[in-house]
Amino acid sequence: MSRLIIISNRVSAPKDSHAGAQGGLAVALQAAIREFGGIWFGWSGETVEEFTGQINFQRAQGVTTATVDLEEQDIEEYYNGYANRTLWPLFHYRIDLAEYERGFAGGYQRVNERFADTLRPLVESEDILWVQDYHMFPLGQCLRDRGVKNRIGFFLHIPWPPRRLLATMPEAQELVRTMFAYDLVGFHTQEWLDSFRDYATYELGATVEGDTLVLGERRLRAIVAPIGIDCKEFVAGASTAAAKLAYRRMRDSAVGRDMIVGVDRLDYSKGLEERFAGYERFLAEHPEERKEVFLLQIAPPSRGAVESYKKIRTALEGLSGRINGAYADTDWVPIRYVNQGYPRDVLAGIYRAARIGLVTPLRDGMNLVAKEYVAAQDPEDPGVLILSRFAGAAAQLKDAVLVNPYSADEVSDAIMQALRMSREERKARWRSMMDNVEAEDVVWWRTLFTDALMGKDTPAPIPAHNDVAAA
Repeated sequence: MSRLIIISNRVSAPKDSHAGAQGGLAVALQAAIREFGGIWFGWSGETVEEFTGQINFQRAQGVTTATVDLEEQDIEEYYNGYANRTLWPLFHYRIDLAEYERGFAGGYQRVNERFADTLRPLVESEDILWVQDYHMFPLGQCLRDRGVKNRIGFFLHIPWPPRRLLATMPEAQELVRTMFAYDLVGFHTQEWLDSFRDYATYELGATVEGDTLVLGERRLRAIVAPIGIDCKEFVAGASTAAAKLAYRRMRDSAVGRDMIVGVDRLDYSKGLEERFAGYERFLAEHPEERKEVFLLQIAPPSRGAVESYKKIRTALEGLSGRINGAYADTDWVPIRYVNQGYPRDVLAGIYRAARIGLVTPLRDGMNLVAKEYVAAQDPEDPGVLILSRFAGAAAQLKDAVLVNPYSADEVSDAIMQALRMSREERKARWRSMMDNVEAEDVVWWRTLFTDALMGKDTPAPIPAHNDVAAA
């Protein structure tokens, strides 16, 4: 039986802590390692004065991890630079924030070469390799250059931008060409896949054969595989003592008011400034509702070394302060803005206590918070999910109240619609979404991708190319 080698920027070793301590992706990938055997390889998160390629092996709960340390320069150019200041903003349609520096691109390639050099001796002839996310686009080609002939798959967890946006990146053609070193590439949505295929055909001259793209001698199969959550685990987490305590605390602190909740990493792609503007529009247009609701926004900081993330934190602190100053009263504050994270079981209790889940990213590959909010609800009295049309989750959760997050009017109207929605309609919408969350969970996603990588599934044709927008 083939082993599975998973490669990602960061590696999550199994934890023995309380339920919900790890994200669904980490749990799913660990389960795949247990099923197939193999290792999980990547950066340790630690720095070293000079890169040596020394591998730190650990084994816990049936999962073997193999990690390497990187130099400070590697982290600055590969991670803080190219990954988070070039690729992340560009792939989330923020070309105004993308920084194109040769040093960043060089560091990104260097680190992927180092990963390939270090990983190559660990690869056995029958192994299957699965590379995760935008940090490692060129890794497949780096491994091919070192003689690796194994089947290699790649999954992109973020959006793929339209062709004309991607063309603004100087290395775009080279980057996309290296992806043809993979045997299989997966995307969350048909839109992201269409954008990738559009670039490959128009800019590189690739041709389409069913669900396969052909470029020279390389054949790359592209599939849609939307990730889910560990639904059973999350529903169970919502019944833990920690979740029940969080639920009671939120209900007690709400004092009979309806809570709107947002949970997002502090990132400009999450649309937090626009969300606050939409909520402020609601307060302005519905003064009779002001003391009947409040917004709890949980936004743990991320990527603090990147200047654009410092700016978004400053902007949100200013916005929340201004809105509270304009609308708060002695017995009510419209926004509770919290800059820290919480364990997933605690979040499950908070989700259940919220009448509205406000998930309005400007662009998101999937957004698992939307699915977690659905999974946490009381089936007899569920809350309402307000979801951005531009989140990958909108392709599956069609019974959410879908909004354009750029429109303060739409967000305001959606909040009012959710507050007035009957229990019968809330239950019907929730049941439809929960059916999807249960059926297409993280195990389904992982099995879909690994079966395709191992050639166990039946290929489905890609829709006709003339259905794809040229932009």
